[in-house]
Amino acid sequence: MIARNRTSSTSSRLPLAARRCYRLAFTTALALALCYGLNIGIPFVAPVFAVLVAAAPTPPPDVRGAFGLLLFMAAALTVGILIGPLLQQAPFTALLIIAAGTYFSNRLAISGGKALPGTLLALGFTVIPVADVASSALASALVEALVLGLALAIFSLWLVYPFFPEDTAPAPPAQSTTTVDDHWLSLRATLIVLPALGFTLTNPTTNLPFLVKSILLGREASELQLRHAGRELVGSTLAGGLLAIAVWWCLGFAVELWFFSAWILLVSLFVAAGCYQVFRNRFSPGFWSNALMNMLILLGAAVQDSAAGKDVYQAFMVRMSLFLLVAVYALVAMQLLEWWRGRR
Repeated sequence: MIARNRTSSTSSRLPLAARRCYRLAFTTALALALCYGLNIGIPFVAPVFAVLVAAAPTPPPDVRGAFGLLLFMAAALTVGILIGPLLQQAPFTALLIIAAGTYFSNRLAISGGKALPGTLLALGFTVIPVADVASSALASALVEALVLGLALAIFSLWLVYPFFPEDTAPAPPAQSTTTVDDHWLSLRATLIVLPALGFTLTNPTTNLPFLVKSILLGREASELQLRHAGRELVGSTLAGGLLAIAVWWCLGFAVELWFFSAWILLVSLFVAAGCYQVFRNRFSPGFWSNALMNMLILLGAAVQDSAAGKDVYQAFMVRMSLFLLVAVYALVAMQLLEWWRGRR
């Protein structure tokens, strides 16, 4: 107990921004090491979830809260499995249900301030039904991997948080938007996701990362003003791709899990420093966190391609092109929707 108090006291002397940087970086690297070490189905899921849970300036959920969050996620993903057969037998009805569920998940994140539950619900209404179209076994494996990934992300945050805690003083309340703005932002994010879902249905097995990217983009677009949207949406996608290329090149020196985790730790520290303005920059925290998640998705897919004996560089170029395409589409869709809203 005394040693633990000394550790907490020492870490509390660090500036708050430094503590947040270390917490985000170590949680992400630890989640990556655990998911690859335990060989869960989709290894890059856990570090992506780690970014989502560790970037929030709040303490981690307790055991009861974590269990409730995992139950909520399991229920949301189970809904997706139920929609899967309907998507094949009555596609129009299923698409209406998916659109309504995606809108509700965006509304939950934007109006309710519950970004993580909203993202989990969006995954259940979009990714799981699309995976079920390809194979029910793929959808079940995806559900298992997502639940295990979230559990590992929360567990990693539990281990790291005592060393880099938040301040005890409550944070000032965030400014909320009006009900009309919430409705419009939720609708705009939904309209960004739905075309990507239609494209993913053409090849569900290959294009699932593309759909996940569109969900993250739709959520990011809901927090942006139009004049900064191009730099944020396209810029974060390019930054994530460049970081993925750099880490992949560095992995050529030693293909070891500890080496991979160490590089993720270093890159995450750099990204977190930009996110929390340790060094001054013009980019928003969303830019940096999305760049980090893009990098993790691209790297995870490249590792899986390498294990399957595929051409990693060709697959990376195709996937990166699709990521840039959906980012440009999101930017154009935002401009057209805002123009249409202004005309009305």
